Amino acid sequence: MFKVIALAVAIAATTSVAGAQATSTAAKSTVAKTTVAKSTVKTGTIKRHHTKVQKEESQATLMKEAKVSEATARATALAQVPNGSVKSSEIERENGKLIYSYDITVPGKTGIEEVNVNAIDGSVVGREHETPKSEKKEAAAEAKEKKAKN
Repeated sequence: MFKVIALAVAIAATTSVAGAQATSTAAKSTVAKTTVAKSTVKTGTIKRHHTKVQKEESQATLMKEAKVSEATARATALAQVPNGSVKSSEIERENGKLIYSYDITVPGKTGIEEVNVNAIDGSVVGREHETPKSEKKEAAAEAKEKKAKN
């Protein structure tokens, strides 16, 4: 009987503490919308977990971080693929690095050459030939990922 009463008191105390923390957490979440707080009650103690909300960075935001101009990066990428012309380009963060990514076509060849240029120091960080089949596969995977985010 004593254990039941002690448990009820512990739950009541935990609930009032959690309620007070939830109020302060709600106030904090209006100030910092990038942090979501979760509380869990376990044996009379409260554990708080913070999760960063990931948001997609816009091209304009990424361009502000770049130290190398788009024109310079484009020239570097085209120097890697003689007689090539840029089919598409974007700035993105890949594996934690800020890069310009160029899809370059070459007359008389199928597929594209993808050249990645570091947007901070201007070095070539990747080059890969993509066949039409692999291009379609990559486009499908990107569309699926985009759909999952929405």
